[in-house]
Amino acid sequence: MTDSATQSVSLADLAARAAEARQWSYSPYSGYAVGAAVLAASGKIYDGANIENAAYPVTLCAERVAGVKAVSEGDREFVAVAVATANGGMPCGACRQFLSEFGLEAVVVAADADGNILRQTTVRELLPEAFGPSQLK
Repeated sequence: MTDSATQSVSLADLAARAAEARQWSYSPYSGYAVGAAVLAASGKIYDGANIENAAYPVTLCAERVAGVKAVSEGDREFVAVAVATANGGMPCGACRQFLSEFGLEAVVVAADADGNILRQTTVRELLPEAFGPSQLK
């Protein structure tokens, strides 16, 4: 993360924000609370939590909740994403695909429930040979 718009936000700060977002998780079925924080190129941070539904396929992952908030407010370039879970889980496949649309080079950190970073990678590393806009041409 060397972009001048994001120099004031550390990955540790982003992970702490994701851990804090876990409190808003609505996960009555799995009990697996997830928080996420997306750092946009503008320097703004968008957070979100997973939202489960009795009709499981319409459940929303925390990463997509945070990302949709960013995109719906005009931020369409992601620099970094933090995900916080009880066990340091990484984004699922659907979230990896979603994130690739807005930041294939974005840094991804997985943190525990206290915001301690357990792993760092990039969206590109999580989703090699990603399907993207160029395939639609």
